[in-house]
Amino acid sequence: VQLQASGGGLVQAGGSLRLSCAASGRTFSSVVGAWFRQAPGNEREFVAAITLNGNTRYYADSVRGRSTISIDNAENTVILQIDGLEPEETAVYYCAAGRILSSSPSRYDYWGPGTLVTVSS
Repeated sequence: VQLQASGGGLVQAGGSLRLSCAASGRTFSSVVGAWFRQAPGNEREFVAAITLNGNTRYYADSVRGRSTISIDNAENTVILQIDGLEPEETAVYYCAAGRILSSSPSRYDYWGPGTLVTVSS
């Protein structure tokens, strides 16, 4: 499975971001799509995950209530939207695919190269 994220860039504090993760290859081997983020000097942090049938969504406490993860099965794309961004949410955002719905990076088998999101104050 190959993953490619897009949609990063510069966002003003209080603004929104919409990231897309396009999957190709043996996508049927994965049943969960997820997003993580990693700020400089920090560990990789779980953001949100979704089962590829769209039935179950799982959010980190830090983004619950102001974020939405969704899936476009026709395009093999997982989409993440976060509203009300803060400067401390500046990070490289990574998409991942795996077989188990989890907040642990170790549960995911495939990773995209990441896309930088910078939130300016």
